[in-house]
Amino acid sequence: MKYSTKVSDAVHILAFIQLNPVDSLSSNRIAESIRTNPGCVRQLMSALRKAGLLSSIKGHPRPALTKEPSAITLLDVYKAVEGDKPLLHLDTHTNPECGVGIYIQLSLQDYFDQIQKTSEEEMKRITLQDILDRYQEKVFLSNKKEIKE
Repeated sequence: MKYSTKVSDAVHILAFIQLNPVDSLSSNRIAESIRTNPGCVRQLMSALRKAGLLSSIKGHPRPALTKEPSAITLLDVYKAVEGDKPLLHLDTHTNPECGVGIYIQLSLQDYFDQIQKTSEEEMKRITLQDILDRYQEKVFLSNKKEIKE
């Protein structure tokens, strides 16, 4: 079963842009960092532009955030690239003639809805700035560890 990495990759793109404000950042260069193809990067950047999180001009490798990192939430990114797609999905191929097959899915959906709501509330609290701060902590700790060795 394949799972989506769109949110992770979109956050990577935004962070990469914020951390490299004066560099030339073509979709090829960003794609190298993510280890994906440039078309995927362009598709994600397009979704981020449509959501008002990113500005860029075709042919000019200087994308920029349209808001401060502290004003971009993880929910903003999730909605930009996943839309209204839920985090958890029911198995819609269960046997409709089986009482368990029907009612377990209906019962489970109530909980999936609850999980979605809770997750979105938490994603509203996490900003790109929080992620960048954590990134800096990880880099600092990694460098500190390397110096000791």
